[in-house]
Amino acid sequence: MPTSIFLSTLLLFALLVLVPRRASAHCDTEDGPAVSDGRKALQTGNVNHALKWILPAGEAELRPIFDKAVKVRALGALAAEVADRYFLENLVRIHRAGEGASYDGIKPTGTALAPEVVAADKAMETGNLEPLMALIPADKQSELRLRFDKARGLKQFDVNDLAAGRAYIAAYVSFYKYAEGEEHDHHHHH
Repeated sequence: MPTSIFLSTLLLFALLVLVPRRASAHCDTEDGPAVSDGRKALQTGNVNHALKWILPAGEAELRPIFDKAVKVRALGALAAEVADRYFLENLVRIHRAGEGASYDGIKPTGTALAPEVVAADKAMETGNLEPLMALIPADKQSELRLRFDKARGLKQFDVNDLAAGRAYIAAYVSFYKYAEGEEHDHHHHH
């Protein structure tokens, strides 16, 4: 029966993609902003929540993956779980490729992050940069503040304005990378 073969294939895929993986960058964690925005895209049906994380060149790859995931989600709870994982894994993979970074899967909830990343998250959420500044060398603080102010200034945008969303993500990633100690910005601007 075709349905049972399909469900067996989905189950196998689910087992393969849910295998735990090593820890690494913020954007590839289960709790990270790219995955959160990917979930929001699936819940709302608006792919733009996720596309802001993707360079324009990757958009043609992600859109059909999203469309398939949305269709498969309607087939039931297990299908939705697998479809969501398929979409999220591809979202993060394509995002990381746009940064020129490797990808080895989405890291589990609770993955340890550098104190600077945790403080940067809190700063973006609250608008208070001071706890992060305490972790950053004095000679880097003025550049960090510039990047923070730029990202915060671009944070409020219409989700359907992909250019504005991508500008925010470019500034956001630049801020995080600098907070993590990267001297220059490897992120290709959206």
